[in-house]
Parts: sequence; C-alpha cells; structure tokens
Amino acid sequence: MYTLYLLVIACIAYLASTIFRAIATKVPGPWYTNLTSFVLKYYEFQGKRRVWIHSLHERYGPVVRLAPNEVAFANLEGMKEIYQSGGSGYDKTEFYNLFKQYGRRPMFALLNKNEHSQRRKLFAERYAMTNILNSTIIQGIQQNAAKVVQKCAASAGSYLDTYTVLHCYALDCASHALFNPSGTKSLDEKEDYVLMEDLSYDDRLQSRLVQHHWPVLASIRSCFTPKPMMSLSHTFVLNRVSNTKTEESALLHKLRSKANNIEEIQMAAECMDHLAAGIDTTGDALCFLMHELSLPRSLSVQKRLHQEIIDNPNAKLDDLPYMDAVIKEGLRLFPPIPMSLPRYVPKEGRDISGYSLPGNSIVSCQAYSMHLMDTSVFPNASEFLPERWLEKEGEAERNRLFFAFAAGGRGCIGKNLALVEMKTLLRDIYGRFTTNIAPQMSSDMSIDDQIIASRPKDQKCLLTFQEVSV
Repeated sequence: MYTLYLLVIACIAYLASTIFRAIATKVPGPWYTNLTSFVLKYYEFQGKRRVWIHSLHERYGPVVRLAPNEVAFANLEGMKEIYQSGGSGYDKTEFYNLFKQYGRRPMFALLNKNEHSQRRKLFAERYAMTNILNSTIIQGIQQNAAKVVQKCAASAGSYLDTYTVLHCYALDCASHALFNPSGTKSLDEKEDYVLMEDLSYDDRLQSRLVQHHWPVLASIRSCFTPKPMMSLSHTFVLNRVSNTKTEESALLHKLRSKANNIEEIQMAAECMDHLAAGIDTTGDALCFLMHELSLPRSLSVQKRLHQEIIDNPNAKLDDLPYMDAVIKEGLRLFPPIPMSLPRYVPKEGRDISGYSLPGNSIVSCQAYSMHLMDTSVFPNASEFLPERWLEKEGEAERNRLFFAFAAGGRGCIGKNLALVEMKTLLRDIYGRFTTNIAPQMSSDMSIDDQIIASRPKDQKCLLTFQEVSV
C-alpha cells in the first residue's frame, strides 16, 4: 500500500511539474492546453487534428500550444530549427513506431537522426534525379502514363474515376522503381488492382491512434481479438523480395548488394514502406490537382498549361515552367502529407521563435498551415494561383516556406520520383485533353486526414476527358 501511495504521489508531482513548465513558457494557446492533452487527442480521433491546429494558428499566431508537452509552429524560424538544425533537426518521437513494417523499422520509422542518415545513404543514389531519368525507371513511368492516357481516351462520351486510375498509376510506378521488372500492373490486371485497393482504402485511423497513445490497452485488446491476417500488399512485397530478379536500377537490387548486408525481412520492410508512401502521396496529390484543374474557376489555368505543352513538344520535363508552377501550387494547397511531423526537443532544451522549451517537449510543423499562414509570402493563400510561382519577387521566401516534402536531411527521399511521375502524366494528359467535372460527380473532395497523410474524403473523382482539336 505504501508503494501505491508513492506511485500516486510521483504521478501527481510529474503532472504538476509538466503543467507548471507549460505555463512558465508562456506559449500562446487555449488555457486548457496547459493542463491536458485530452482535447488534442479528441480531435485526433475525430480525424480533425490538422484543422483544429490550423484554427489555433489563425487565432493565436504561428506558435501555439497543443498540450502541456506539445507545441506547434507555422513559421520559417520554427521549421528551420526543428527540421534543419544540425542538418537533420531533432529526433523523431515514438509516433513513428506506427510505421514499422513486419515488426522492423524502415528508414522512415527510425527515431534517431544519425541512424536515419546512415540508412538514407543506401537509397540516395536510387532516388537521385539522374538515376530516375537515365534508367529503365523513366521508361516504366512513361509506359504507365501511356496506359492512363488510353483510359482517358476510352472514356470519351462518359467519365473516368480518376481516383482509382491515378492510384493504380502511382502503385505501378512505385513498384516498378522498387522491383523492376516485377512491378505491379494494376492499370491492366485485376489481380494487381486489388493491391491498390488494399493500400488505398485503409480505414484504421482510430485503432492505430489507440496503439500510439495507449500501447498497453492496445496489447490487452489484441489478446481478445483474432490475429489479423497478413495484408495482400505485405504478402506481395515479401514474395517480390524473396523470389524475384531485378534490374540494376531497382531499389531492391541495391538493397541486395552484399556490401549492405541487410536481412531479407528488413529489405521487405523498406520496400513496403516505400510502396505505401509512393501510392498515397503521388496518387492523392494528382487526384486533388486534377480535380482543381477541372473546376470552372481553373479552366484558364488548364488552357495555359495545355498551350505550354503543345508549344514545347520536345522540352525536357524540367523545362516547362508553368507546369512546374501548377504542380507546386497543387502541392501547396493539397499537400499529400499535411499533418504534423513531431520531433523531440533535445534534452538540454531549446529556444525556438523566442520561446524557451524544455527538453523532451514535442514540437512540430504541419505543411497545411505552413502554406497558408504567412499571407505576406502567399497572398490570397487559399486560392489556387500557379502564377505566384513564376514571380521573381518573393521567390526565395516562397521556396523556403514550401513544406510539401518536409525539410532538412529527413525530408522526403522520394521527392524526385514523385515529381517525375506527376510531370510525365500531366504533360501527356493536358497536352491532349481538356478535363471537366463529370455531371455525375457528387463526391466530397475535401481533405480527409489519415494517420499522417490525407486523401479525398469520398475517394472518388469523376472527370470527363475531351480531346483538344489541333
């Protein structure tokens, strides 16, 4: 009994200390965020964390308290300190335990920045733009884009559900980069189409949050529920890692190098993580962007994009500045990972944006707010205005605040692959078609938050494709 009393007293003392430190920092925010994380968790379970945090930024400014031990930033100074100081910023929190695969940590789930830096070196060459553009990787992307264009042409007189088609495209491109020549063919084959569904229609937000916040409760619950079967996508990746030969340009070929000495299950974990990330980010980003381009308010943008493409038929992908601007503006308004990327303040504490935060505080930025808060950098921030990226004035400031691929040494390693996939497909589509919202389209295209990424709420986007006469 005496031990129990001591335990209760210790818990009370810890809570009191945390609350006192929160109040002492004088970080702006609702009064209750100094006392409890309950409200934050409530919005997380409702799938509204991003929206709630942004509303706090709008009310209290670029620095806001979310909970006694958590602070959010939506300014350049905070972003640079958290994600870029020392090259890779602060260490990740246990939140990233949710991204383990097969019980192993892929690169994305490594908490320590030094371990991450070593692991990243394995992949850097494979994701370099030179490798993507000068290998069989770009050929696979072009072939998959041609298949999408065929589906667009075949839908004449009707409509196409671009959500599914774009996610098939993203899956086939990502798996090609990983396993070439043994990638998926979900644009053609039903057997692989179900892999896209397995990866894209995951609705386990609440259960995964329970696993993160209350791991003991999650463990107890697992004792009374049937052990889930391995998903189709996990089975697919294990099979590819164990039983296929790959081209030299494939990521798996690099992982199999004797010099790397990586266990097969760890290879599978890395490939599974890259596959899931590739389909979510590229597929959703393209879907949001093509929907926006198809709205009546953006038809002038679509026309200008079409004109640039047909006027420069032999241009390299990086030599189409307006297409670059369209993609960048799409990623600004609809970042595929709009949510917070949490980090721990180093144990000795840090001053960030004028606030002294104790060690082990959780700090983060979210792309959604980074792209909307500073209207001096992004005037009319909520509007889709690709032309802003063509202006020389303020160019450096816009690029510094652009957070769609995160920042620093732990930024998105697949950025180049994603951009090549987007540019290749958009050039092929908008060089040939005009897209419009189908009359049958009634689905909600608002941003629907998942555990870290986002997707169109109803996961359906019906567009019409009309060939432009030459």
